[in-house]
Amino acid sequence: MGKYLGPSCRLCRREAMKLFLKGARCYTEKCGVARRAFPPGQHGQARGAKLSNYGLQLREKQKVKRMYGIMERQFRRYFAIASKSKGVTGKVLLQELECRLDNVIFRLCFAVSHKQARQIVRHGAIYVNDKRVNIPSYSVEQGDSIEVKGTEGVKKGIKANVEATKDKGLPKWLDGDLANLKGRVMRLPERDDIQLPIQEQLIVELYSK
Repeated sequence: MGKYLGPSCRLCRREAMKLFLKGARCYTEKCGVARRAFPPGQHGQARGAKLSNYGLQLREKQKVKRMYGIMERQFRRYFAIASKSKGVTGKVLLQELECRLDNVIFRLCFAVSHKQARQIVRHGAIYVNDKRVNIPSYSVEQGDSIEVKGTEGVKKGIKANVEATKDKGLPKWLDGDLANLKGRVMRLPERDDIQLPIQEQLIVELYSK
């Protein structure tokens, strides 16, 4: 599966907001958006044209993809699942994205970015219901228990991440024993639990054409 290998700050600048793709660096004066608050490219500082409806929909879709660190093919698969469900398509889409294991690791403060969360999962340090899971796209369910296992070096690094990000708090649908690097999915996330600047209806309109 393909992945983006370019500079992360370029993506944040393109969306004109912090997507927190580089973890702790995003909270400092070194943040690309803070230093250069204009789109990347040769004409980034030129006066931008007003976006059409399609342009707004496209930018919203790109922003959400980059927030969760997934590519187009995978994103379309999530939308297909959401559109076939009985619930509201936009809400189900965000629910599917939130329930990805790498996102849960990020929400539990075990990682400072989605990219690092995927790496932690890939390296086999995460156990779901006492079974090792190394697939970042694994979908957690209500009642699942999540625990970090591995060498002391691995745990020490993750505890440092917890210390660095603990102030952001945990979402209501997750419960965490951060001192012991454990967590539990109390329930599936509701729309009000997802405190992100996302207009999911624009994405639904884009894919429904």
